[in-house]
Amino acid sequence: MKPVNWPMLIFAILAAVSIMGIGVAIAEKTMLGLFGCLAALIVIMGLGFRMKKKLREKGVL
Repeated sequence: MKPVNWPMLIFAILAAVSIMGIGVAIAEKTMLGLFGCLAALIVIMGLGFRMKKKLREKGVL
């Protein structure tokens, strides 16, 4: 069994929470919350993909 890659797991959880926040913002009809969660999702996903690329280049993944 492979060890858990904690930073990538945290990025995945944060991205899922952002997606849930988008759903809540739509339900509450708050545009500020929608755009905030959307921006957070883009930043979190970008950081996660950047880290994955660095780890792949190092040969860890």
